[in-house]
Amino acid sequence: MSKRKACIAILLALASEEVDDKNKKRRLWMKEWYKKRCELSHQCLLNELLVSSPEDYRNYLRMDHDTFMNLLTMVSPIIKKKTTQLRDAIPASQRLLCTLRLFLATGDSFEDLKFACCISPQCLGNIVIETCDAIVSSLKDVIKIPESEEEWMSVSEEFDRKWDFPHCLGAIDGKHVKITKPYNSGSYYYNYKGTFSVVLMAIVNAKCQFLMVHIGTNGRVSDRGVYGNTRFSQDLTEDKLHIPAPSPLPGTTDPVPYVLIGDDAFPLLENIMKPYSHANLTKEQQIYNYRVSRARNVVERTFGMLSSRFRILHSTINLSPTKVSKIILACCYLHNYMSGDGEQYVESISRRQLIPFEPTVQQSSLSAKDVRNKYCQYFNGPGWMP
Repeated sequence: MSKRKACIAILLALASEEVDDKNKKRRLWMKEWYKKRCELSHQCLLNELLVSSPEDYRNYLRMDHDTFMNLLTMVSPIIKKKTTQLRDAIPASQRLLCTLRLFLATGDSFEDLKFACCISPQCLGNIVIETCDAIVSSLKDVIKIPESEEEWMSVSEEFDRKWDFPHCLGAIDGKHVKITKPYNSGSYYYNYKGTFSVVLMAIVNAKCQFLMVHIGTNGRVSDRGVYGNTRFSQDLTEDKLHIPAPSPLPGTTDPVPYVLIGDDAFPLLENIMKPYSHANLTKEQQIYNYRVSRARNVVERTFGMLSSRFRILHSTINLSPTKVSKIILACCYLHNYMSGDGEQYVESISRRQLIPFEPTVQQSSLSAKDVRNKYCQYFNGPGWMP
C-alpha cells in the first residue's frame, strides 16, 4: 500500500511540474533590440561625425580620432573578448566608446545608458570597470613622480617660467568626489559638507598635468590626515624623493628649500608653502599670498578641466568605493594622456566644482615659518613683479 501511495505522489508531482512549466514565461536570452546594436547604437552617429564633422567628433569623444585609435590599440589586447557559438562578443571599440563617451563623459546611470549603446546595464557595469582598469594599465607611464634631481629641476624651471614662482615643485590640492553611501558604512565616508565621498588628492605641474594622484581615502578623514597617509608624504619625510638640495633664490644668497604650494587645508612645512592667515595681513604678506595663489591656481584649473571633460565627477556615483576609485584614476590618466590638446578646454571649465578640502588652522614649526618669510622677502624684493 505504501509503495502504491508513493508512486501516486510521484506522478502527481511530475504532473504539477509540467503545469508550472507551461505557465512560466520563457526568459529571453537577449532582447531583440540588443541584437540590433550595429543599427541602433551611438556607433552609427560617431561614424557619421567622423566623416562630416571632425570637430563634433572630437567634442563627442573628448579626443580626436587619431588619439582615440592610439588608445584603442593599447587597451584592445586587455578588453577584447572572443565570439562564441552562443553570441557575438562586443567589440573592443564599442567597450572603449561606452566607457569614454557614455559613462565618463556624461555620468549617466547604466540603466539610462543601455538605450544609447544597446547593451544591458549588467554588462555595462562590467565593461566600464574592466575598461577603466585597462586604461590605467596601458597608460601607467603618463603619471609619475620625478625620479631625479634633474627631473624635479625641470618642473621647477617650468613653474618659474610660466608662473614666476622659483623653487616650486608642484601645486597640491584635494577634492571630495561624491558617492552613494555604501551599505553598512555608517559615517565612515561622511564629509564636512554633509555628503558621502572619497578623496582625490593630487600634485600637478605648471602645465596642468598630474605628477601624483592618491584616490580612495574615505571622506571622513581630515585633510591633513589624507596627505599624511599618502606614500608621497612618507617618502618626502624620509627624503626618498631626490628633491634638489636648498639653494638661493635668484638675486639672493641664503639657501631656500624647494617647495610644494597648497592652500589653507594643508600644513605649513619646510617643503610645503601656504598663504598667510587672512587676518591682519601686511602689504608684504598680501603680495606673498597673491603670488602663492597665482601659482597654485594651476591645480584648480586642472581639477576644473578634469571635471569638465568627465562629468561623472559631478554626479553622485552609485558604485562601491573600490570601483569609484578605479573610475577616478582612469579619468586622471586620460587627462594626462590628452594633455597635448588640453589647453582648448581651459576656457570651458564648468562652474560646478568638486568639493574642496576644508580650511583648517594648524600649528607650524618655526623653521617652516622662516622658510615662508624668506619667500615673502623675495617676492617683495628681488622677485617683485610690477
